Amino acid sequence: MAVVAKKSSMIFFSNPVDHYCHRVRIVLAEKGVAVNVQNANPDNPPQELSDLNPYNSLPTLVDRELVLYEPNVMMEYLDERFPHPPLLPVYPVSRAQSRLMIHRIQKDWCALVDIILDPKTKETPTNRARKALRESLMAVAPIFAEKPFFMSDEFTLVDCCTAPILWRLPAMDIELPKQGEAIVNYAERLFERESFQNSLSEIEREMRE
Repeated sequence: MAVVAKKSSMIFFSNPVDHYCHRVRIVLAEKGVAVNVQNANPDNPPQELSDLNPYNSLPTLVDRELVLYEPNVMMEYLDERFPHPPLLPVYPVSRAQSRLMIHRIQKDWCALVDIILDPKTKETPTNRARKALRESLMAVAPIFAEKPFFMSDEFTLVDCCTAPILWRLPAMDIELPKQGEAIVNYAERLFERESFQNSLSEIEREMRE
């Protein structure tokens, strides 16, 4: 992700291959936040990170005296701190539904992505996880055809969570069948957004070259 030139008090410690870091980078880009993105290796994190974050984990967002180290908390904080454009619905019921959808994405999809992309995972569990993720995506494929974005007419935090997963499908050796055309079309709409393109690390760009 390109670092905004103007001076920023916000620092984002990011793993350039991690899909949780990527979702936060999308929010930062969508909001046009001036941020110093510092790529870090999770196996050899910088000393500065361990001084800030008790878990020494990525991603970590530092905004002056505030340190956040849970990606979904970061996303909501950024949405409240920089309210335009809004990435959560205004009404409480709709906001709760969006949060629940993010939770379901975490439970149903992200857990499988973590298994597939973990280099320490053995071949058989990876194959099972790959099959489960493909089937889970296809089970909800019709939903992607109903609205321009995921169950919404507007781009939201839910899309910020799905986009990194869909971008990584080739890297996970997952190819959707013809019945998944609605997912592919939805993904292309997300990938064409300027904010998404600006969010990509060099390594992430290479995933689809």
